Amino acid sequence: MLHLLPFFIVNAILLPRFYAVDAAAKIDFIVNRQSMVEVQFNHLLILIQIVIYLAAIFMLLRKAKKLYLENNAGDSINSYHWLFQFTSVLTILYLTAILKNAFKFSDYPYISEWIKIGISVFSLFMICWYLYKALNHPDLFRSIDSKLKLVSDLILEEKNNQQLAIAEEEYNEELLKLKQYMAEEKPFLNPALTIQEVSKHIRVPVRDLSLLINHKLEQHFYDFVNAYRIETAMDILRDGTKGKLTILEILYDVGFNSKSSFNTAFKKHTGKTPTVYRKGL
Repeated sequence: MLHLLPFFIVNAILLPRFYAVDAAAKIDFIVNRQSMVEVQFNHLLILIQIVIYLAAIFMLLRKAKKLYLENNAGDSINSYHWLFQFTSVLTILYLTAILKNAFKFSDYPYISEWIKIGISVFSLFMICWYLYKALNHPDLFRSIDSKLKLVSDLILEEKNNQQLAIAEEEYNEELLKLKQYMAEEKPFLNPALTIQEVSKHIRVPVRDLSLLINHKLEQHFYDFVNAYRIETAMDILRDGTKGKLTILEILYDVGFNSKSSFNTAFKKHTGKTPTVYRKGL
C-alpha cells in the first residue's frame, strides 16, 4: 500500500480537471499539458520517488556488502561490486531523465529532445552491458542467503534477550578449535570458502562463529581468511626453492582468484605490494 500511495495521489490530482470533465476538456488538457500544474506536480512527485528509491537501493547495497564480508572469503564480493556499478549507472540514467523533464517545462524544450535521444542510446548500451555480464558471469546474479543476519543485528538480539552468545570459556575453546582447523586443514586455500563451511567442519553454530570472528576478533570473515592466505603467500615468497613461482601462480595457490584482490589484501596486511616484498627479501 505504501508503494501504491504515489499512484493514488497522482490520480486524485487529475480527477477534477481530467477524469471528471467531458471529452473536449480532456483533449484540451492533453494539448496544453506542459502548462498544466497537475502534470508539473506529478513530474515533481516522480522525481521525489526516484530519489527515495535510489537512496533505499544504496542502503541495501551497503548492507549486502557487510553480509558478503561477514560470511564469504571468495570472489562473492564481486557480486557487490557489480551491483554497485550497475546501480550507479542506473542512477546516472535516471538523473539524466530528470534533467530532460526539467528542460521539457522550460523555454528550451528542444534540449529535452536531444537528451531523450542520448538516453535511448545510453539505455541500449546499458542493456547490452547487462546481458554481457549475465551471460559471462551468471554467478554475479545469485542472491544472498535471506537467512543471513548482520553481526550488529545478532548482537542487538543478544542484548535484548539479556544473554551472551558465547561464554568466555566457551569462546576461548571455540577460538582454539577454529585456529587449529585453519592451521591443519588449510580451508582458506578454497577460493569460495564460506563461514557456513567452516561452521560445519568445526561443529560450531554459524551464529556463534560469526559473532566469534566478526565481533570478538573484530575482523570480517573475509579479512580473517585473507590473513591466512597472505601469511601462506609470504612463506612462499621467503622460500628460496620457490623463487621461480610468479606472483600470479602464488595468488592462485593460496586461494585468491584475481591479482587485484590479492594485491589489495597483501598491501593491507603487510603495507607492501607482493613484488616490493619479494624484492626486499
